[in-house]
Amino acid sequence: RALKPAVVNVSTTRVDGNLRRHTEKSLGSGFVINPDGFIVTNNHVVDGAKDIRVTLADGRELPATVLGRDPRTDLVLLKVDAKGLPVVPLGDSARLEVGESVMAIGNPYGLEQTVTTGIISAKGRVIGEGPYDDFIQTDASINPGNSGGPLINARGQAIGINAAIVTQSGGSVGIGFAIPINLAKPVLTQLAASGHVVRGYLGVTVQPVTADLAKSFKLGAPRGALVSSVADGSPALKAGLKPGDVIVAYDGHTITRSDELPRLVAETPVNRAVGVTLARDGSTATVTITIGQLADAAERRATADARPTLGLALQTVTPELAKRLHLRAQTGVIVRGVEEDSPAANAGLQPGDVIGEIDRQPVANIDELERAIIRRVPGTPTLLLVHRDDGDLYLTMDS
Repeated sequence: RALKPAVVNVSTTRVDGNLRRHTEKSLGSGFVINPDGFIVTNNHVVDGAKDIRVTLADGRELPATVLGRDPRTDLVLLKVDAKGLPVVPLGDSARLEVGESVMAIGNPYGLEQTVTTGIISAKGRVIGEGPYDDFIQTDASINPGNSGGPLINARGQAIGINAAIVTQSGGSVGIGFAIPINLAKPVLTQLAASGHVVRGYLGVTVQPVTADLAKSFKLGAPRGALVSSVADGSPALKAGLKPGDVIVAYDGHTITRSDELPRLVAETPVNRAVGVTLARDGSTATVTITIGQLADAAERRATADARPTLGLALQTVTPELAKRLHLRAQTGVIVRGVEEDSPAANAGLQPGDVIGEIDRQPVANIDELERAIIRRVPGTPTLLLVHRDDGDLYLTMDS
């Protein structure tokens, strides 16, 4: 009862394709984390909005400004002009136990909060939402309008931020996900201080170590993060890392699963020297690497005019991946997803396609593909050689 007044409704105004203003209400929920009007919600709730309004539990509807957003974790920090607001205290998601009772609170309609109860079904879930996936899974009913509301433990503390559901119909089916509050805390602190998030950068693409790969790399058991590529000019390259290395420890933390590494690197302060333990050719060695800044890496890949999105989710083809997916191509970049109405979709690219060449130049990995895209002449179609099923075809993609 004490927490419900701190949960708010978030609605937005967007401009449609015909430049007519229309209001989309009940897009999601949020909750107050500071009595001076600081509110957290999901970034997708307000993404693309021209106007954001927050409805408080007492009925007041206030305009909200975005202090900062972080699409990589789907978090945004809003500010309203209000004082003395009730807050939801933040807990410690590291202390969560599977089977622990929780409740999800939302305010989907701006009228009255909804409360559903359940338990923690699993921790550390990776659902393909981004590089820092570490979701809490719960069977507490989470509906789309509750996205951005808090997941509360028995001590009345927010230990997660409701984010996603697995459903075909749009309603809850007993599988919901929340962003751990320990992942959100440093993000929100940076957003409040500077409006953006600075992350560490190592410069490797990694993949899970399967049982077969563990035998091939003489690991004894599946563990660590297998390096599939190393970015040009990256801290990893400067330290001598190369494809085929298996990172088994980072800055004193044992790496059990490959998805643990990106989160650890991201949380590392820029310019800090860390020890990275590698398994290579049946032996281990520790190298010291000075961590770079992730934003710098993005800027190096961008043109002066901010490269437009292609609408593709991509993955480098490795021999192990080619074998697992029964691909003819042993190198290249496989398409994992295509965004609707994107240049890639309009070109006819499909999930499962393997891009082998761009403008008649071979591309063996994502880095090479991105460099080829950057070199494109504006206004000139890009020629793609695509391996699809048992055949090859050329496609052209607008720049």
